[in-house]
This record gives sequence, C-alpha cells and structure tokens, in this order.
Amino acid sequence: MSQTSTRLFYRRLAGGLAMVLALLASACSRHTIRNDVATWSDARQLVLVTTTGWDSTDATLRRYARDGGDWKQIGMPVPVVIGRTGSAWGIGLHPAQTGGPIKREGDGRAPAGVFSIGEAFGYADSASTALPYLPMQATHYCMDVPASPLYNKIIDARDVGEAAVQGSTEPMRLDIHNKGDQRYKIGFVIEHNPQAVQGAGSCIFAHLWKNPAQTTAGCTAMDEPAMRVLLAWLRRDAEPVFVLLPEQEYQRLRQPWNLPALAPL
Repeated sequence: MSQTSTRLFYRRLAGGLAMVLALLASACSRHTIRNDVATWSDARQLVLVTTTGWDSTDATLRRYARDGGDWKQIGMPVPVVIGRTGSAWGIGLHPAQTGGPIKREGDGRAPAGVFSIGEAFGYADSASTALPYLPMQATHYCMDVPASPLYNKIIDARDVGEAAVQGSTEPMRLDIHNKGDQRYKIGFVIEHNPQAVQGAGSCIFAHLWKNPAQTTAGCTAMDEPAMRVLLAWLRRDAEPVFVLLPEQEYQRLRQPWNLPALAPL
C-alpha cells in the first residue's frame, strides 16, 4: 500500500470511528431519556394536582401509592391553589407537549406535567419527613434571574457571595425578609426545569398558602396540616413524582402515562 493510500485508509478509519462515537453518544443520550421515563415508571408515590382548565387557579391535590400494582388513593383530596394565571406546560420527566401555554419566567403560571420531587425545606432545623431536608437561613435565596449561572438553584450567599444573589426576588426566609411571612415555613421543591433552561421558569415549590383565596407566582400552595401530612408520607426511596394537569389534559394522557383514574370528589 502506498503512503498516500495509507493516509487515505487511516483518514477514512478515523471518520468511521468518529461516526460510531457520535452514534454511541446519541444512544447514550436517548438512554438517559429512557432512564428518566424508567424513574417515572418506577415511582411508587404520586402527588396529583388537577385543575378545571389552563387558566384555573383553584385545584385539588390527591395522593396515590402503588407496590407493583395499580395506583391506590391515600387519604382524602385537599384543596390547593396554584399560579395567579393558571398553569402551562413545564419541563420535567414528560415528553414535550403542544396544545397549551408554555411556562415562562414571570408568567404567573404553575408548570404542568410530571416532575421529580426534590428536597424539603423550611424555617426549622428539622422536619418530620423522609425527604432530604434543607433548613433555610436569612442568606438563602432561589435564583430567579434567567441570566444568572445559578438560575433555578437554591443558594447560600455565604457560599457564593452577596453579588451572586443580586436581583433574586426569592429569599427563602420570607419570615425575615417579608414581615413574618410564613409561606416558606415548610415545603418542598418541585423539580421543574432541572437543566435551568434560561427563561423557562424557576423556583417552583409546594409551600403553605396565606389563605385559600390567595394564588401564587407559579407554585402549589396549601394549608399547613395538609403539607405536614404530605411531607410525613413522602419517601425518597419511593421515587415520588408530582403531576399537575388540567382535567382535560389529564383524561387525554391518563392511560399513556399510566396515571390513576380520578374518583369523584
């Protein structure tokens, strides 16, 4: 084989290897997505919030559990409130959807879809929950500034510096920063937009309400007894998920997403 032919051979070999590596990378990426779906399929606890439509702000929360079989409702439904302008498709474990509004930063809508449940948080040093718990201090903020490299993360200004939290409108100790506000006294993270896509929405929680008539900026809020029951029930090893959907979308997606049938209220 001539020197020119040898160089051509190795160039083609390198090109073939590059193509194989690209295909493997693509397969790994798809595998990651399948793992997300598997995590959702493996969920043994489900927190379900339904509304009457995209613009509805009043909602109903139900709890379900399963152990290798069908979903079974746990306890009674409880009233909750969501974003001041209703709900919109968020970014979570579910495939991308069309046919409804899309969640954006500052739109006042709660993200719809299927989401992992993250850490619990609150004002006290500890809480009665099997979820990981983060005690909040006056220096904790959730970054809702889309241009920030810390977007959609709860951070401590003592760790990242005061300059890094400039512009955040989400201090996690509302009682200290907002005249005794108890809404973040106890709650948990709903893992919307986990990849922190800029402007797609941030800092989505389940937390306490001020009253049943006051909506949120995009979170799901309830009274304290309901939250305490919910947190005491949730377990990280049960791979819990949070589902929020308007009823029409719920009925459309219930079977393909293997969600429970809704019992009448």
